[in-house]
Amino acid sequence: MMPIPSSKLSRVLVVGDVMLDRYWFGDVSRISPEAPVPVVRIEKRDERLGGAANVARNAVGLGAYTGLLGVVGKDEAGDAVQAMLTELNVNSYLNRDAAISTIIKLRVIGRQQQLLRIDFEHPPTDTVLRDKLTQFNTLLPEYDVIVLSDYAKGSLINVTHMIEAARALGKCILVDPKGEDFSRYRGASVLTPNKAELKHIVGSWKTEDDLTVKAQNLRMDLRLEALLLTRSEEGMTLYTERDVMHFPASAREVYDVSGAGDTVIATLATMLGSGMPLGEAASIANRAGGIVVGKLGTATVTKEELFG
Repeated sequence: MMPIPSSKLSRVLVVGDVMLDRYWFGDVSRISPEAPVPVVRIEKRDERLGGAANVARNAVGLGAYTGLLGVVGKDEAGDAVQAMLTELNVNSYLNRDAAISTIIKLRVIGRQQQLLRIDFEHPPTDTVLRDKLTQFNTLLPEYDVIVLSDYAKGSLINVTHMIEAARALGKCILVDPKGEDFSRYRGASVLTPNKAELKHIVGSWKTEDDLTVKAQNLRMDLRLEALLLTRSEEGMTLYTERDVMHFPASAREVYDVSGAGDTVIATLATMLGSGMPLGEAASIANRAGGIVVGKLGTATVTKEELFG
């Protein structure tokens, strides 16, 4: 049994695309007479924090002093997000945009299998984004680790300015990236792409040596301290100036990968915020990802699961 590290000194600010994950669970017993699709009789409904809010949920669950800066609508779903954040004791800095609806991902589950996902989303307005950037600059001195959770929904249009401001104050900046242009993340401390995201930027690779060259070139081009590549069943690989460290995947049954990246970056942020070395923090984040994929939907891990 490993000793449980103290994360009471971890002060983590999560910024990014805030979502509400809704789950409708039901029984499937027949095919619709209208079309060759299953009929799901809904028996239970559940709501969970998604996107950047799920990162905050994971960080506070590990004991970090956690803040969340993002945008939601002035609607019932935004109220639900705020209520859950309050219950979890996350410091909520939500901007309520009356011109948009809160991002919702609705998943229909039948017989423990996801049958359908319906997305409701609108990008935030320019006025709200300007207010958010001002608020970010105000909050920076209160936190030590900044997590930028980019789901490409429009909340991190100003990410370059955020990284510059955080660097100027000596903050540790972790980015979960999205999109076709990683140059806007230049100057961050650690980038955490998955295989598909990295391949989209640097192209495919045939060998491990080829991957290392591509990953290290990207790390140097973006002036990163490290690049942490999440590789699904292949585990994770950490690329730094001095070393390449590989962490094999935990031998667990994969049940649901949704939200696993959120758990990885939240765990990494919390461990780094407590003063843990990067390699050790990455190893624990890999373990956390292996645990959470064995749970249904966006989920969290506990310290007892990680270190017990």
